[in-house]
Amino acid sequence: EVQLAESGGGLVQPGGSLRVSCAASGFTFSSYDMSWVRQAPGKGLEWVSGISSYGGVTYYADPVKGRFTISRDNAKNTLYLQMNSLKTEDTAVYYCATGGVYGKLVPRGSQGTQVTVSS
Repeated sequence: EVQLAESGGGLVQPGGSLRVSCAASGFTFSSYDMSWVRQAPGKGLEWVSGISSYGGVTYYADPVKGRFTISRDNAKNTLYLQMNSLKTEDTAVYYCATGGVYGKLVPRGSQGTQVTVSS
C-alpha cells in the first residue's frame, strides 16, 4: 500500500522560507516520478512541482517558479520542497503525490502538512 507522510509545515512570515518533506513507503520510490500539490481553503488541488524518478528533471508551476525547489533522496525514500520568498497566496495544505511529474494522486488518508504565510 502506497503511503506518503508529509511534514515540516508551519507558520511563516511573508518573505520567509520553509522546507517540507514527504516520507514514502509501500512502493519502490526510486522508480517513480513524484510531485507536490497543494490545496488552499475552499479550492481544489493545485499542482505545484514535479520531479523525475532519478531527480534529474524538475518542473514548476508558474506561480512558484524561481521561489520553490523540489528535490529527492532516493536512498532515504524522501521527497522535499524548499520554499523561499513565501507569499500569503502560498498558504495551503501541501501533499506529495504520485501519478507522474504532473500527478495529483494523493493516497486516501494522507494528512498533508499545513503551510500558513501570514504576518
